[in-house]
Amino acid sequence: MRVVEKADGFSVRAISGTRAVMLAMNAHEDALDGFLGFGVGIKPSVGGAIRWLNGFKCFQSVEPDPERAERFKTAEHPVQDFKWGHYWAEPDTEYHYVIRPLFRPENGDLSNLRAGTDLEVTVRTEAEDDGTHSIFFNRGAIVSQAYAEKFEHGNPLTPQELAGELDNPEAERTKWLSRGLLEGILSFIAQARDTRFSLHCGFYELTYPPILQALADAAARGVRVEVTFEADFFKRSENRRVETKYGKMNRAAIEPFTGQANLHFKERINFIALTHNKFIVLKESGHPTQVWTGSTNITASGFCGQSNTGHIVRDEAVAKAYADYFELLAVDAQREDMKAFATQHNPDPNEQLPQNSITPLFSPRSGSAMLDWYGRRIEEAEQTAMLTSAFGVTTRLAEYFDNDRDYLRYVLMEQRSRGEGAQDMVERDKDTRVVFGQGLGIVGSMGNWREVPGFELEHWMWREHHFRSSGHVFFIHTKYMGVDVMTDDPLIFTGSANFSPGSLTSNDENMLLIRGDTRVADVYVTEFFRLLNHFYFRQVANRKAEDGQSDPDIRFLQEDDGWVAGHFRAENYRSKRRELFGVPA
Repeated sequence: MRVVEKADGFSVRAISGTRAVMLAMNAHEDALDGFLGFGVGIKPSVGGAIRWLNGFKCFQSVEPDPERAERFKTAEHPVQDFKWGHYWAEPDTEYHYVIRPLFRPENGDLSNLRAGTDLEVTVRTEAEDDGTHSIFFNRGAIVSQAYAEKFEHGNPLTPQELAGELDNPEAERTKWLSRGLLEGILSFIAQARDTRFSLHCGFYELTYPPILQALADAAARGVRVEVTFEADFFKRSENRRVETKYGKMNRAAIEPFTGQANLHFKERINFIALTHNKFIVLKESGHPTQVWTGSTNITASGFCGQSNTGHIVRDEAVAKAYADYFELLAVDAQREDMKAFATQHNPDPNEQLPQNSITPLFSPRSGSAMLDWYGRRIEEAEQTAMLTSAFGVTTRLAEYFDNDRDYLRYVLMEQRSRGEGAQDMVERDKDTRVVFGQGLGIVGSMGNWREVPGFELEHWMWREHHFRSSGHVFFIHTKYMGVDVMTDDPLIFTGSANFSPGSLTSNDENMLLIRGDTRVADVYVTEFFRLLNHFYFRQVANRKAEDGQSDPDIRFLQEDDGWVAGHFRAENYRSKRRELFGVPA
């Protein structure tokens, strides 16, 4: 949902997802003399009292020595940016925001700022449980100050204690970390109420007890439940079965549930590289009606750790396509049969997707031409392109970022690209912002976590704590792309695949290609920038520490209007971002 308000040379556009709202401000340049930033508040109703939201930054002349993790009302220490995110919103809820321009007073006393005319905007967040699409994002920051403050209090749980708590869907910690993602899939499964329904699941990792129990409970209600999973690998050249890490883990996890009536586990061993799907088809009276898909593996880390999404589509044509694809997984089809199915029933789309359409895409395919199709969408963008990448950007896709066209590009990634020159091609354009998932401070010894020497974090926050200490992906596990997301004709591509050649030709994968749905785009945009902003701060702090900048002054606001210039300078990234998300005042 997008709502705009204007007053006295300023404007605000509210963009709502399900659990996040972006406020994008703009202004006439002649209204900015002495401008120090925006106060941001929420009212319980139109005409109610304003609750001013807090930020970490303050005026040094007013608060010269802020306490550790201290927050400040933005009505007194304003936001010096033209964008603000409300990242603790609830779904299907109306919010009344107040945006107050604040100016330097004539006497220079910053403890009593001069207020401009308030902008008031009302927006309702999107529902998670109705419509063609329901979209869920978990908290997605494995280490975080908020988590440490809320749950650890300097005394984190042992790994065994944490695992036990996260196996309980009703535990407060689990709900906070899942942020609706676990509840979303459990509700999806619960729709299968009796013998009229069936559930057909294609999974890669399958070790999370709450989901296994939910499937077993459905079977006990008379629902036919079929579950394919990685159960080792068949090495055809040697005509033998080879045990895999996930095969071993999956078999151990499902062992207590095997033999139950109506619950059918089906081994997948005849795959090429990874049987990487994460989807469920719901049928009623034999007819496919809905699909759950996305990036979330059926693991505790999938729901409560690394960033992930779940996406429900309530469309019978889409559900049937997934159901037909599942039938191949259910009989452990050979790779040649999988590719033949895609060639015959799921060919590459035309250059332009149909208007207001949902196009499913399945792998393995006979070739990787879709990677160039994705690349052309990036290269031809008019306004913006955004991408999440767990394993870096492959060289073949990176080439499409490396162009001279004038639009903003955002990449949120876990690891640097490994292909020759790929990272340089992604980052070369000055309007590209690349942010890495990473920890802050001494938070572990594996993965991306590292010590930040010389950085006095006690002036900023409590030490962060982490969810896991081993694995390949700790932070950014989502797999989606958005193109021209703020237009009336956005593109969103989302699913299980990592936008790589292997995801197209070697893995079992699925993707949704969605065109023209601004509601879907708004959910993905607000969640993308929630994580981008979260990790951008860590990236800046870590880089400053690596450069030997001990206790930097990034805690403090600028005390004159000089901060504004970069937001209005032609060809400046911040100016383009203001124009992208805001509206003319």
